[in-house]
Amino acid sequence: MNLTISGHHVELTPAIREYVQGKLERIKRHFDHVIDIAVILTVDKLSEKEKRQRAEINLHVRGKDLHAESLADNLYAAIDTLIDKLDRQVIKYKSKQQEHQHEAIKRMPEEVTVSPV
Repeated sequence: MNLTISGHHVELTPAIREYVQGKLERIKRHFDHVIDIAVILTVDKLSEKEKRQRAEINLHVRGKDLHAESLADNLYAAIDTLIDKLDRQVIKYKSKQQEHQHEAIKRMPEEVTVSPV
């Protein structure tokens, strides 16, 4: 699994990196077939008093790309809501994959046994 954490208009401290990596453990617990993760943390300065923190993630799994984005006043809060959104998407993707596999097993032809005469 490749993990890329980048910042736009924000300095990425080791504490932020560890926080993101710790939160991503929750995703790995549900689904461990992740190929690539790209996290982008951004600070949008709208005015002197108002700052908006944005967190985005692109998660690449076999056959699908999952994307989530969140906005908050605090960067850590944005990361928390981002991981919640991504977690729901991963669980949904995993359940669809499992349903698809079970349908394939149900459609397999049964073996025909011929009794000797």
